[in-house]
Amino acid sequence: MPSSKLYPRTALILLTALNLLNYIDRSVLFAVQPLVQAEFHLSNAQVGYLTSAFLGFFILAAPLTGPFADRYSRKLIIVVGAIFWSALTLLTAVTHNYWELLVRHTLVGVGEATFSTISPTFVADLFPEEKRGRILGIFYLAIPVGTALGYLLGGKLGPQFGWRFPFYIAAAPGFVLALAVAFLPEPERGRFDSVKETRERGTILGLARNPAFWTATLGMAAMTFSLGGVQVWMPTFLVRLRGYSLEAANYAFGIIVVFDGVVASLLGGWLGDRLLRRTKAAYYLVSAASMALGVPVMVVALFTRGKAMLPAIAIAAFFLLLNTSPLNAAVINSVGAHIRATAIAVEIFFIHILGDAFSPTMMGYMADRWSLQAAFILPVIAMVISSTILFYGMRFAPAAEIKTAQGPGEGAAG
Repeated sequence: MPSSKLYPRTALILLTALNLLNYIDRSVLFAVQPLVQAEFHLSNAQVGYLTSAFLGFFILAAPLTGPFADRYSRKLIIVVGAIFWSALTLLTAVTHNYWELLVRHTLVGVGEATFSTISPTFVADLFPEEKRGRILGIFYLAIPVGTALGYLLGGKLGPQFGWRFPFYIAAAPGFVLALAVAFLPEPERGRFDSVKETRERGTILGLARNPAFWTATLGMAAMTFSLGGVQVWMPTFLVRLRGYSLEAANYAFGIIVVFDGVVASLLGGWLGDRLLRRTKAAYYLVSAASMALGVPVMVVALFTRGKAMLPAIAIAAFFLLLNTSPLNAAVINSVGAHIRATAIAVEIFFIHILGDAFSPTMMGYMADRWSLQAAFILPVIAMVISSTILFYGMRFAPAAEIKTAQGPGEGAAG
């Protein structure tokens, strides 16, 4: 294990940057969605199915990579996956019909599944338990920042150079970062874990009877349903129902997501770590409360026009994103280190199969049948369900041994 205090921070920066590219690639499609729809003459449901198909293959690949990562080199799997998805992103140049784009999108989902399954376990082994909320807050900054950059990149370059061009810009850095990650030492599994291994926490069969894991996972699934639908359809909502241009809609929503995401991700992690000194259920509490507070604000955002609309959307997005780091910390802490990649693979399967694998298509179907505004009722219902599950899950949170005497750099260098 390396002794340099720079090592965990360097590893965190590289993995966060790669995660950033992961989410840029996903959200570029959302930004250029109307351009793709116009070129290929697609219905709303067909456009939504692109994201559903991507996530379908993503969740099928995740359970296969998780068990491998618990037995073999996590670093090697991350590197190979990053090169694979970056190469496929470049192949957008040869997509000239809907079916070619669909195949490209599904195969990218396979590549990205390797990173999303394994990288959180790598990050968790770099720092002590009492810092995981904050550290995961940094790592998962990639979700809002990468998503926002995808909106901004697609919204700016798509109308000027065609919808394919932003994908080329997003692909190139992936090769460089994959090479850099290849030189990172791999941390020892579970070196900072304090909760004792039990059958529920430490075995695959026991995972089925682990309520801490399942309440966190199902709560995240409902949250993912809501967030996935909002991300896909909000720019289109602003264009069709509020009179924005495509560039203005992507710019406005991109700024909201990146600002809210940075503040909410860091604040959520800090709140979770801070409250962990008082209650073992801190991560569940912060996540449940944020979803509950977001429900009425989301309703206001959907039915408000004029100057109050964008602030309402911004506040609703803030509450949706506040739970990102504490909820992921809850999942990681609910299981032992030696089945953690497998557990995250199971979690990924369920949060997407019950969440955003179907929410964009379901919202597209509702938009075709009734209206796009009516379709946004689905994310609101999902937020209520998520909050309810997470409040219930508070009773099952594991009690970690929190150490407060260490300085900020101690315990992470090894």
